[in-house]
Order: sequence, then C-alpha cells, then structure tokens
Amino acid sequence: MANNRKAAIKRLKNLVFTPKSEIGKFRENIEKEFSSVFLPNRVEHTEETINGVVCDVLTPEVYASDRVMVYVHGGSFIGGSRKSWRVFCASLAHASSTKIIVPEIRLAPEHPFPAALDDVKLVIKALYPNEPNIIVAGDASGASIALSLVLSLKEIARNKIYGILLFSPWLDFSAEAPIYHDKKLKDELLSPDAMRRTGNMYTYTSNLTNPHVSPQYMLPNMLEGFPNVYIQMGEKEIIINETKKFCMLLRSAHVPYTLDIWPDMMHMFQFAEEFLEDSHLAIDKVGKFIKDNGFNRDVFAEG
Repeated sequence: MANNRKAAIKRLKNLVFTPKSEIGKFRENIEKEFSSVFLPNRVEHTEETINGVVCDVLTPEVYASDRVMVYVHGGSFIGGSRKSWRVFCASLAHASSTKIIVPEIRLAPEHPFPAALDDVKLVIKALYPNEPNIIVAGDASGASIALSLVLSLKEIARNKIYGILLFSPWLDFSAEAPIYHDKKLKDELLSPDAMRRTGNMYTYTSNLTNPHVSPQYMLPNMLEGFPNVYIQMGEKEIIINETKKFCMLLRSAHVPYTLDIWPDMMHMFQFAEEFLEDSHLAIDKVGKFIKDNGFNRDVFAEG
C-alpha cells in the first residue's frame, strides 16, 4: 500500500469538531465519510436493544466466548454513531477475535454530560452479571467516557472489567490542560480551540475538572481495582503530553498499562485504513495483544 498522508488528514478532519464547525454539517460529514453497508472480514452485524439502549453487535467468524468488548465511539461528543463506527469496530472485532457491542449514545449539546455515560452504564449493568470478561474501549472523546464508566462502577461490576482499550484518548478539558500552555505543540488535526469548544459543548465550565469529564483529574485512590489499560496513539498528537501524564497517574496507582505510540502518526490514524498502511498494522497489534491475554500482564510499558 502506498501511503497518502494528505488524503488521510483530509479524511480524519471529519472526526474533529472545530470552532468553525456547524453541528448538523459536522454530523452529516461523519456519517457520509465513515458509514458503509459493507463490513470487512465477514463480520456479522446485528442490532440489539440492551437495557433500553440500541446497540450494534459485531460478531467475527472466530471469536472467544469468554470475553466481549463494549466500544464507546468518538466524534467530539457531538457527532458519530454506531453506524459510522461500524467498519472500524468490525475490523477490530476480527483482529481481536472478540464480539463487540457499540451503544448508540446520546450526543451533546442536546444531551450534555452525563447522558452518554448513563447510556453506556445501562449496557454494562445488563452485561456484567453474565459476561466473565468485559473490555471497555473508546477513542478520543469516547475514551474519556470509557474511563468515566469504569470509574463510576461499583466493585462488583468493576471486577468484571477485564481491560480498558483507548485510542487517542481525550483526558483533560480543563484550563490547565497542557495543550493550552505548550506553544511548541503542533497537530495536523487537533487544536486548543477545538478542544476548548468541545468541552464547553459537552458540559459547563466549572465541571471541566470533574474526573468523569477530564480523567486526568482522577486521584490514585479512585483507581483502586482498575484493570490493565492499553493506549494507542500517534507520535504527532497534541494530546501526547497529557496522555503521558495520565500514564504516570496510572503508575502511581499501580495500574498496569501499555502506551503504544506510533512514530510520525496523527490523531486517530487507525481510521485512515484506505491511505495508511500503519492503520492496519496498528489494529492488528491491538488484536494480537488481546488474543495473547495482554490484559493479564502486570506491566508498565511505553514505546
């Protein structure tokens, strides 16, 4: 495959709600760019209502019966859907041999925090009594919801969370976030103004330091009983410093983690599979980690 960075950037820009974005057009562009009636690798798609929440259920031809993944889609809290994330999650399901459930979460600003979190909690509450191992996953804004979900669970449910998988997580929307203060940071997709507008559309200003909104504000004691965390992101992301800071928090709380940084890659490069070879390789690496029981390893790894 010949890499086409320019085309990849053009595609990925549809995922970020910028200061100039209009809500309706932003949502329309995501659906147009990422929705498809064709799923890769013969992954089966069905629809199921779980505890009142409509969900995609993506089942690969070969999958482990003792685990399931609940995936929280990104889209800057404002856009995205299970439909527009279906192809990506199908690829992830195939690579990891894991059945994936994608809830149709409510979107801001019509449904601000904690609406999306409440939706995912309903799904988890229905699953955990019968599922021995649940992987909670998410990307970008969905990653912050995924972390908030695990934080909000009581011990009996949290013990069923086998691992947390995050792609390019958004971790800090507060005024103290590194992206607002490090002038050397550059990003082909994200900007401080975009992150600021996203946070303000999701919740009110004084709530931006709430650990359920900005996971960077979690305290070590809040992370007691947290499962192994796997984070994958690109080297060129403006949010990389806050991610490394979050990993320090995980280490201080003795939570095993893997920080998988891809050289020269941009925010959510995994969604540019038509233009970047690394997109496929990255998903394959995550899949191998899951199939090799990587979430069982008590390690702190960065690289």
